[in-house]
Amino acid sequence: MLDALRTWSPRRWWAAAAAAVATALVVALPTAMIPNPVFGREIPTTWWAWPTLALTAVLGGLLVATYVREPGSAPLSSDGLDRRGTVGGLLSFFAVGCPVCNKLALIALGYTGALQWFAPVQPLLAVGGVVLLAWALRSRLRGQLSCPVMPAPDSTGAAESVSA
Repeated sequence: MLDALRTWSPRRWWAAAAAAVATALVVALPTAMIPNPVFGREIPTTWWAWPTLALTAVLGGLLVATYVREPGSAPLSSDGLDRRGTVGGLLSFFAVGCPVCNKLALIALGYTGALQWFAPVQPLLAVGGVVLLAWALRSRLRGQLSCPVMPAPDSTGAAESVSA
């Protein structure tokens, strides 16, 4: 995996940094981990929510950067987003949120049920989310090494060749 990261251009690293910041904000603002006037939180943020947020942001940023096309490379296949990464991000989002502020948990379990049943499951959601994000990133990086992107064809439709 580290070999694939070493081949990244500054463009991909900037994309990873921007996506990591965006991921952190998209998760932390609606869950009120970062206090804001729009969203509130009835239950304080747990100690493990902060490392979960950090890992989710870093892994999510790196994962998004694997979809960035390098200049001069052929168009990437349209295999779509890795579902593991998407599910991992959602699990992390639900894991760090306030258990009684989650409308789905509140409707399904009620206030007391959300505290008794959903809150104890949140650390497991956090682990599952981070594992899925790491798995998706590993798959994308391994694919990058085993199946490198070829240069884009020239105007005649043939790839540039190097003559000796």
